[in-house]
Amino acid sequence: MRSSFFIIATAAFLSGCGSLPAVGPTTSDVLDRGLVAETRRYEVVDVSGAVTSLLAMRAPDSLLSRFGDYRPPVESRIGVGDSVSVTVWEAAAGGLFSAPLLSERFSTGSKSATLPEQAVGRDGSISVPYGGRVRVVGQSVAEVQHSIEKALEGKAIQPQVLVNVVRPVSHSVTVTGEVAQGARVPLSVRGDRLMDVIAAAGGLRAPVNETFVQLSRGSRTARVALARVVRDPRENIFLRPDDVVTLVREPQTFVAYGATGRNAEIPFDADGIMLSQAIAKAGGLLDQRADPTGVFILRYEPHAVARTLTPGSPLLQEGAPVPMVYRLNLRDPNGLFLAQKFPIFARDTIYVSNAPFTEAEKAFYALGLLTGPMGTAATLYGVTK
Repeated sequence: MRSSFFIIATAAFLSGCGSLPAVGPTTSDVLDRGLVAETRRYEVVDVSGAVTSLLAMRAPDSLLSRFGDYRPPVESRIGVGDSVSVTVWEAAAGGLFSAPLLSERFSTGSKSATLPEQAVGRDGSISVPYGGRVRVVGQSVAEVQHSIEKALEGKAIQPQVLVNVVRPVSHSVTVTGEVAQGARVPLSVRGDRLMDVIAAAGGLRAPVNETFVQLSRGSRTARVALARVVRDPRENIFLRPDDVVTLVREPQTFVAYGATGRNAEIPFDADGIMLSQAIAKAGGLLDQRADPTGVFILRYEPHAVARTLTPGSPLLQEGAPVPMVYRLNLRDPNGLFLAQKFPIFARDTIYVSNAPFTEAEKAFYALGLLTGPMGTAATLYGVTK
């Protein structure tokens, strides 16, 4: 009778094992729910040599490809709001802008005058005494000098003009974010690259490997890791007037979850890492719990990558990222080599499922806690009877 009691209790308990505590889905749960078309919410892809090769060629965000122009800017033009100073020389004394003639043989020696600094008005012009309003917007310094000289012809004595743009507001770049001093940095005639402008703003306040550069130009915006700009000189593009450069501190991290030695959000502490390094940072797989056939990497892949990996997926929508679950089998020794080639990106989740026997072990442990007192009571009942 006692054996029948244990059989009934065991069967009843095991029938409810689905309600046992668990850190997450089992390997079969992940695979089954990713393969049933009616309930599919993500795509499951087994990691192979072909997959790692494709991901290695995954094009990262690029300033060069987004904005294209790698040439230095053309000659700068004066714009509205620029502060301009004008100096006028005359060939002889006694003119409009030179000192008066003291005698036929002597003068004070001054044959020039510098006009007060003035900002270019919204009408695109500046004021020149005896020359009126002179239009300067969209013109180079040399063209403005010629325009002022022409306006003073017949009024000044053979005038020669020098124009200096003191504060080129319209020919500057705004730098903000994780820099020592956010500022509007004027661009030089030589042309300035991204790193030149960052240096002019005082440099970084955050580590390079935790910093992203966001460049906005007109209606277009691109965001890349600063480490990529440092590593690839082609990404250190020339900037244009009115560009906005924002440096954002965003530590590169991934999440380790499940049967790993460390469940946490873990920083890369490097420019980029591979799956083998990420697993090591997470404390490795727990020998007594982990299912080596159930190592999963969860991420949202760009549409172009997902279309190549799963061309017939019902989850493909033009331009939208696709939730992907990569599965690596570390029971196969080749999986160790694949882990060294599989790249981990920021905000990836690495999940290691429990081994099937772990669930059974928990079930029998819980069953023992439940049936132990009952078995003792049954024994005592039999003795007293």
